[in-house]
Amino acid sequence: MQSSNLKINTREFIKYKFLNSLFLGISVGSIFIIYSPLEPSIYSFGGILLALAMLFVAKLYSKILNIYYFYRISLFVEIITLILVSGFLIFSYSYTTALLVYIGYQVTFTFGSYLVRAETVLLKKAKILTFLDVAKQKGYLAGMAISFIFYKALENLFDISNNQIQVYNMHFLLFIMELFTIYILIKAFNNKKCQK
Repeated sequence: MQSSNLKINTREFIKYKFLNSLFLGISVGSIFIIYSPLEPSIYSFGGILLALAMLFVAKLYSKILNIYYFYRISLFVEIITLILVSGFLIFSYSYTTALLVYIGYQVTFTFGSYLVRAETVLLKKAKILTFLDVAKQKGYLAGMAISFIFYKALENLFDISNNQIQVYNMHFLLFIMELFTIYILIKAFNNKKCQK
């Protein structure tokens, strides 16, 4: 698709941001269990690399703060997330898995500030940005509520109290959610109403 044909369908994009935040809300607690084998020094070193990477991305704003890169970077971030969830389901718990998941999420975080800036620049209208931020917060809150209910259901209905088993089972839900999130993201930029 040529950049001149790219437009954001705001209704679909708001749905995408809701789903993106829903995923975050559901997954946020599981990260601590996955990362447990890592040494504290990894977080310090990773934080330094993340700051440097974000600085590099910020210096590229004059070239990438447009719809062409916004769409591709958004899709890249979601595909990385799908790979991380899939990899965890395939390889389960190990030091290597924890390290790769940590690195993968650090890569996605590298573009966090850029994606927020691009949303503001490209969507512009205060009303749309309000709807967007409300959708994000609703998604995040709903995600945390779902994760709480999911973990309690595993514990009380299925007698699964092991944290690692609970988190592993949660990743089946996250995998399905991430596929749907990617579909809505593509739809937000590719539906017929947005084409010339």
